[in-house]
Amino acid sequence: MKRFRIADFGFRIGSTAILIVALALGILVAPLAADAQSPGKVPRIGILSPWSPSTPSAPSPFDFFLQGLRDLGYVEGRNIGIEWRYAEGRDDRLRDLAAELVRLKLDVIVTTGTPGILATKNATDTIPIVFATAADPVGSGLVASLARPGGNITGLSTLAVDLSAKRLELLKEVLPTISRVAVVWNAGNPAMAQRFRETQTAARALGVTYQSLEVQEPKDIEQALSAITKERVDALLVLLDAFTIYHRGRIADLAVRSRLPMMGESVLFAEAGGLMTYGSNPRNNFRRAAVYVDKILRGAKPGDLPVEQPTRIELIINLKTAKALGLTIPQSVLIRADQVIQ
Repeated sequence: MKRFRIADFGFRIGSTAILIVALALGILVAPLAADAQSPGKVPRIGILSPWSPSTPSAPSPFDFFLQGLRDLGYVEGRNIGIEWRYAEGRDDRLRDLAAELVRLKLDVIVTTGTPGILATKNATDTIPIVFATAADPVGSGLVASLARPGGNITGLSTLAVDLSAKRLELLKEVLPTISRVAVVWNAGNPAMAQRFRETQTAARALGVTYQSLEVQEPKDIEQALSAITKERVDALLVLLDAFTIYHRGRIADLAVRSRLPMMGESVLFAEAGGLMTYGSNPRNNFRRAAVYVDKILRGAKPGDLPVEQPTRIELIINLKTAKALGLTIPQSVLIRADQVIQ
């Protein structure tokens, strides 16, 4: 077999060989050059959180969003930048914080809860917005439709409105003798009005009297729960929004101290000490929100991305709280639970 020396090969094809080698080296060097320049081109996202910064004792649902980003290969400080703004449980701060994020000219803004979403939507019609949870995105005017949100906004729904009747049915199944339920809700959140109306309708159908407990500020919580101890209320139903999530531990503690079984709308309330919850798991929503951000950063238009609805609804029962209240959960309910907290 004839052997060629490099010199012979180069002599035979001359400039062509040089061109091929140069192109090959260019292909290899190009990604390195892009990496070297990446600090100036790293996409930046803003997070408008209704809550405080996450701590080991009080993790934020946004921790699951960050995990979703990591699962997709995004590492803060390397190939993505994140700007945080925290409302500290105060809806009145959301508008100014949203405006701050918009001034930074970010690539995407992520938020949650109707007040935060509306604040961001009103602040920009150009920067893409992804919401991690929204109770009624169409009814609240956030999107034109679930299939075609339109504009610069999309995200994930919680199906909260559609499950109002089922929550009361479960509460009645566990506590057959209840006749009066207090509904704790944030009247400052426009999405909650529809939720409360659905709950009213469900209560009437079940022959249950309801009492409205409107809470908008921290001081309202204790005042409201102190008042109902005199009203012979049999149980609490807490409607989920950013405010009640933020104060879920306080609400659950007051409910147990008042000897009141509490039904919530997500696992977060059962983990805080509520008796039961029935709804989608918001942690899944926050993980999925990272997928929306990834699609947008790759060129998708938010208005073309359908709003995603949960495919799984979970029944969670806190047996520790049941024992503290002296309640026995019927076996027919226990066997349907997705999780039992001991």
